[in-house]
Amino acid sequence: MSQQEDDLRALAKIMDFLRAVSIILVVMNVYWFCYEAIRLWGVNIGVVDKILMNFNRTAGLFHSILYTKLFSVLLLALSCLGTKGVKGEKITWRRIWTALAAGFVLFFLNWWILALPLPVPAITAFYVLTIGTGYVCLLMGGLWMSRLLKHNLMDDVFNNENESFMQETRLLESEYSVNLPTRFYYKKRWNDGWINVVNPFRASIVLGPPGSGKSYAVVNNFIKQQIEKGFSMYCYDFKFPDLSTIAYNHLMNHPDGYKVQPKFYVINFDDPRRSHRCNPIHPDFMEDITDAYESAYTIMLNLNKSWVQKQGDFFVESPIVLFTAIIWFLKIYEDGKYCTFPHAIELLNKRYEDVFTILTSYSELENYLSPFIDAWKGGASEQLMGQIASAKIPLSRLISPQLYWVMSGSDFTLDINNPKEPKVLCVGNNPDRISIYGAALGLYNSRIVKLINKKKQLKSCVIIDELPTIFFKGLDNLIATARSNKVAVVLGFQDFSQLKRDYGDKEAAVIMSTVGNVFSGQVVGETAKTLSERFGKILQKRESMSINRNDTSTSINTQLDSLIPASKISTLSQGMFVGAVADNFGETIDQKIFHAQIVVDNEAVQKETAAYQPIPEISSFLDEDGNDTMEQQIQANYRQIKQDIVELVENELIRIENDPALKHLLGGNEGEQA
Repeated sequence: MSQQEDDLRALAKIMDFLRAVSIILVVMNVYWFCYEAIRLWGVNIGVVDKILMNFNRTAGLFHSILYTKLFSVLLLALSCLGTKGVKGEKITWRRIWTALAAGFVLFFLNWWILALPLPVPAITAFYVLTIGTGYVCLLMGGLWMSRLLKHNLMDDVFNNENESFMQETRLLESEYSVNLPTRFYYKKRWNDGWINVVNPFRASIVLGPPGSGKSYAVVNNFIKQQIEKGFSMYCYDFKFPDLSTIAYNHLMNHPDGYKVQPKFYVINFDDPRRSHRCNPIHPDFMEDITDAYESAYTIMLNLNKSWVQKQGDFFVESPIVLFTAIIWFLKIYEDGKYCTFPHAIELLNKRYEDVFTILTSYSELENYLSPFIDAWKGGASEQLMGQIASAKIPLSRLISPQLYWVMSGSDFTLDINNPKEPKVLCVGNNPDRISIYGAALGLYNSRIVKLINKKKQLKSCVIIDELPTIFFKGLDNLIATARSNKVAVVLGFQDFSQLKRDYGDKEAAVIMSTVGNVFSGQVVGETAKTLSERFGKILQKRESMSINRNDTSTSINTQLDSLIPASKISTLSQGMFVGAVADNFGETIDQKIFHAQIVVDNEAVQKETAAYQPIPEISSFLDEDGNDTMEQQIQANYRQIKQDIVELVENELIRIENDPALKHLLGGNEGEQA
């Protein structure tokens, strides 16, 4: 410690000496160039005169008025450079440059004063005043510069520089990839980069609240690029027809990516004219009763979101089992003649005595319905009515002529990735009728998931925007197995808490942990923390500073800290996304994490959108005279479905009555009624 103090004292003495020499040079300049006044005042010294003349003769020190000034300023600068002093946060470069500029003008640009037509004493006084003041200003500027707090800790208060990182700048295209251009901040400038989703079959999630740009920047690009590359597609359009219009027009404008031209289908309950008809429980695609169970399970949990957290409870499973039995009965009855969702609803709403009698007449359903039969025959009518009501009441919300019309026809099948008949299917929801339409559409979703997740099918894409608005069984399994079957899944929702609320903790955890590609806009809370942990940590530099009487000390250390902190994710601007992508063998991506703005050519998008054609009318309800008969046809279909079930019940009861082996079922029924 004493050695350091000795060094500091020695340095101070050297700096004082340099400053003294600098002042002497200024005095020599005044003595030489104001010598006439010096003589008048009797201040001249002969020895000094001789020394200065020798200096001038040998070194030319006084050949120009600037020489001594330049040497003086040089020594002054050196003395200030080594000066130690108390650092000041209030010292600014503006103050320093002001002092230096004033000093330069007064110190160097005062030579003209010597030529003024004034008395010699006045000229000398002005000259001494300007050169002295200029010197003092230069000294102040130099000292302030030495005391300036030399640190940049407050220049980057949000730690942007420290938390920026190099991202992928290569474009990695393949027959499956989705490539999004980006701009990212690194090393104090914006750089061009790419988000390369080289393996879309590892599933992708897109997070962000409304207005974050998740549809505009990400989902829309997935739709467009995958159509261009020949994917069959299923798109759940929560805000119909936003995504459907994009898919329809892009398919019409880019048919070259397909070997077999796909057909565009749309399901829309609001406007039957612009909707195809499709039976989600088509008998040809139900192989055993488990398919019926999945359909019943999906429709019931969509109608009762609270049941998601109560799976396995008696009053949850009972209506599901009952509706399963009805669906499977319609499948096996006359080769599935009446196996449609509307027929199943109508049959459920018939007298339970008749329904149970008919169902138990089939041996393959007898064991399935045994709990209901035991309650029926055991006189537990209240329990039985509660079970039946749990199924009837939710399903009654779906009794609608328009819904019956759409779900009772068979314009197409749901095997969208059939290589011989590829399809682009869009189903539209309505935010105002989400509780009704969501349940029916969830049934389409679950059936599609079951049908497309098979080997040797066409590459396909499942896009679910606003995932929590519907529930369908098998989503976690689809994500886990889709890669081997060339099914790309894109799920859009607002945050993880929303997913947990509507899908349950376990299934939500599986979905979150199995997806390979993550895009996130501005999210907060636990979602932001979870994502920050997923992105990992990076070695970051940390600086600290202490100020004492003589100097400033800065310490630098490194530590592992979050690559993208939760606070950054919580304050992302519109169009800014963080996330991670998965890679493949042979398509290695070293930097999988990104924090960038996804670049969208707004002008090109607006121009393209302006040229879009609306989805055309699919069904014409005009008769031979040109009259619109839509309401009549829809109502006729509604009445026909009801009549079909009435006739089915009557025919089945007659069959049972005429069958000696089954006639006892009617007797039990009558006895119960008595």
